[in-house]
Amino acid sequence: MQPGSIVAFRKREWIVLPSDRPELISLRPLTGATDSTISIHKRLEDLVAYSLPEERIRSANFPKPTVADLADATASHLLWQAARLNLREGATPFRGLGRISIRPRTYQFVPLLMALRLDPIRMLIADDVGVGKTIEALLIAREMFDRGEIKRLCVLCPPYLCEQWHKELNEKFNLEAEIIRSGTVSRLERRKTSNDSIYKYYPIQVVSIDFVKSERNKALFLLDCPKFVIVDEAHAAAAADRRNSNQHQRHELVSQLAADPDRHILLLTATPHSGIDAAFRSLLSLVRPDFDQWDMAALTDHQRIELAKHFVQRTRKDIETDWEQEKCFPKRDATDQTYRLSAAYSDLFNRTYTFCSKLVRGGQQLQKRQQRVRYWGALALLRCVMSSPAAAIAALEGRQERLPAEEAEADFRPFVFESGDDRTDDSQPIPPIDAAEAEIKETERKQLHDLARRAAALRGSDDDSKLTGVTTLVSRLLKDGFHPIVWCRYIATADYVAEQLDKKLAGKFNGIRVVALTGLLSDEERRAKIDGIVTEKFRVLVATDCLSEGINLQEAFNSAIHYDLPWNPNRLEQREGRIDRYGQTAPVVKTIRYFSPDSAVDGVVLRVLLDKAREIHRILGTHVPVPEESESVTEAVLNALFLRGQSAQGVGQLEFEMEVPAVAKLHQQWDQEAAREKLNRTRFAQRALKPDEVQREIEATDAVLGDPAAVESFVLSAAQRLGLNIARDRNKPDLLTVITEASAQAGLPEAIAAALPVTKSGKWTISFKSPTPEGAEYIGRNHRFVSALAQYLMEEALTRGAKAHAARCGAIRTRKVSRLTTLSLLRVRYLVEQSERAPLLAEEVRVFAYRNGGTEWLNESEAQTLLAEAAPDANLPMPEKRELVTRALKEWDSVQTAVETRLRERAEELTKSHRRIRQAVRLKVRNLTVTPQFPADLLGILVLQPVV
Repeated sequence: MQPGSIVAFRKREWIVLPSDRPELISLRPLTGATDSTISIHKRLEDLVAYSLPEERIRSANFPKPTVADLADATASHLLWQAARLNLREGATPFRGLGRISIRPRTYQFVPLLMALRLDPIRMLIADDVGVGKTIEALLIAREMFDRGEIKRLCVLCPPYLCEQWHKELNEKFNLEAEIIRSGTVSRLERRKTSNDSIYKYYPIQVVSIDFVKSERNKALFLLDCPKFVIVDEAHAAAAADRRNSNQHQRHELVSQLAADPDRHILLLTATPHSGIDAAFRSLLSLVRPDFDQWDMAALTDHQRIELAKHFVQRTRKDIETDWEQEKCFPKRDATDQTYRLSAAYSDLFNRTYTFCSKLVRGGQQLQKRQQRVRYWGALALLRCVMSSPAAAIAALEGRQERLPAEEAEADFRPFVFESGDDRTDDSQPIPPIDAAEAEIKETERKQLHDLARRAAALRGSDDDSKLTGVTTLVSRLLKDGFHPIVWCRYIATADYVAEQLDKKLAGKFNGIRVVALTGLLSDEERRAKIDGIVTEKFRVLVATDCLSEGINLQEAFNSAIHYDLPWNPNRLEQREGRIDRYGQTAPVVKTIRYFSPDSAVDGVVLRVLLDKAREIHRILGTHVPVPEESESVTEAVLNALFLRGQSAQGVGQLEFEMEVPAVAKLHQQWDQEAAREKLNRTRFAQRALKPDEVQREIEATDAVLGDPAAVESFVLSAAQRLGLNIARDRNKPDLLTVITEASAQAGLPEAIAAALPVTKSGKWTISFKSPTPEGAEYIGRNHRFVSALAQYLMEEALTRGAKAHAARCGAIRTRKVSRLTTLSLLRVRYLVEQSERAPLLAEEVRVFAYRNGGTEWLNESEAQTLLAEAAPDANLPMPEKRELVTRALKEWDSVQTAVETRLRERAEELTKSHRRIRQAVRLKVRNLTVTPQFPADLLGILVLQPVV
């Protein structure tokens, strides 16, 4: 009953697993099917065994192969592949890789190596937008789970990211998560079978930070929160003024979590520094309290080294230069496209601009509050007219009850400017327009009604030149094979553009799908709509900024058009970051800033903000957030534009904005922050860890578990022997097609057929490459199809003898050897033991080769090469095959001592490897030992006879 031993129970053999509950016996099927693991209560087993002795758990031995299992060498190699891909608890230090369904890149292992040297794990991962911080964080979490160092996990994220985290946890890391937010609490409470809170009952949680930050929910969450917490978009939890109540509450919550000295915390953000040193230090203080007192501009060498243990910040350029031999991010082709205003649209725009200018100038003699109300109303109205006729109509006709005087003094900034952190409110800016209208004369109100009438005449007509131009742009992108996202500022604009594009493009592109996603839809509805169009050949997404932060769209879209230019450069980068990120399979993503040279307001935004942001990105290779003063600077320039009282047309005439002192000051501050960012990323790009060091650990894990090439070889070999048709695309060699129609499955085993998807075409496109080409499904070692193949072939080999597709015994005559050589295929179990912790079970499949009755041993790489490459070069009669295999099986007992010696040497190597990786002082890894469990399982024998 020791962990790693084999027992018989209910007419089946099982492996005893370590259990952290002494009253339970955990058993896993001998073939390694981890999803069939069971637990038996010891007292219940005793009671049943008393009345039914045949139900008692009994000691058993692994069944040795016999001459009846004799088949060919290819079948022996297939068994080795199946046995290796069945492993989940790999013997190498990276235990988590046995259970994930993706193939991470080398650079994504760096935070994992850093984390395994910390106890507790406290890190700020600030890699560039789209680098894959989610994968980096979950690699750490999965590893900690599989090492037995954590039992529960919590991801704290904004509510709109809950589904995305849930999907990543479940599909890529095989961690069954539950979403906890206002809409799910009741259902989760009903499903509980104990009195524990939902935060204690469900081991893996994706929690809306805005749900648990409230005083009503915070206390219970803090009481039962897991010991491992990932905080996504961590910049939104930096210290903030109490007037920013949302961010202040988030910071208070995470600070209270960090107060537990044993809690592991990972903070994820692409923008850790907003330009305010105190806010940045407050983030670092969540990692280590003393960091809050350090001067980040004047770190000593000791401080820099200490901070680098907890902080990693790399640009894409860093990664592709230092870590990856091949390009792993798409090229961003950023261009500008313009449209000219038609006579009717130009008339509407000029009338609106003239009205807004008079509104602002006419308020100069009024009280400060009235001036501000007029200014915000003018700005909001102008943005709506610039956006679309639909937005103009919605703003001018969407009347509300008049605002009370105290509410009319509110800050209308959020209705006009995009937020740099959270998703922007995409509804119409009616409140500031209403408030401004309350301050004006009846004759001026009539002008507003006239503007609304003119906007209505433009809607959907050929005079809407902005819409006509974008229709041409979208059509061109679709013809070039792109899948575009059209970004809009307001809900009315998005709905209008989607409706018109669908109507205008339907005749040009057969089956085109145009979908609008706005803030009126719930997160679940948005996800469902995206999922509904991802398979369409011609697809267009029209979206507001409700999707612009944190949502991954790279698998379905590869181009972006900014139909409305954002007035915050951070927002533009967030939009483009949805497609330009790790996992984008298109080599080029196309982004288009779309504007009119007839609009001086577009000119202000471009020249003051967007062009400066692009210049910094070009020089630095990464995005640097615009300083917080940008809104006030933009206000100053736009206010000056209104007060100047000239035509709103002609960007070329608009030189005056550069003369506004605030603009030069903003650009100077922005340059300083870019220089600081460059210095930080140079300091904390983790060049202390070398790619060779990381690659060595990955290769050691691949040798045990199998790399993507091994998975591909196994699937193709197994399919050939089982009669499953898989064809490679000649033009795209990374794509393969599996025939899944009913007639093709007729001769397949039921377990294999059940793992194939049902498709309308009867074909299933797959790829063994990650990131996966568009239209294909990634097939990794943990894919359900690979697992089904490996488990079936293993079980069949152990039960069906010579009739099995994967054979346990074989003998061939080959030119690969000059003397008689015996290959033995072993599955070895180890116990990884550490003081004060339950032991862990680890496994690997080894290939040993020996000659002369075990007096001469080949090294293992030679043995694996022989197993993979040795082929029959001459006929070997069946009687002689039987004789050779019988002799080898008899020899096996006599070589046991030599086998055990080699396994003890291997266990010592693994011990050193585990200690090297997990070397944090508090972990006391000197007490860690890896011990082989004897006897090892003899899976198979292959005898190689030389050609004489």
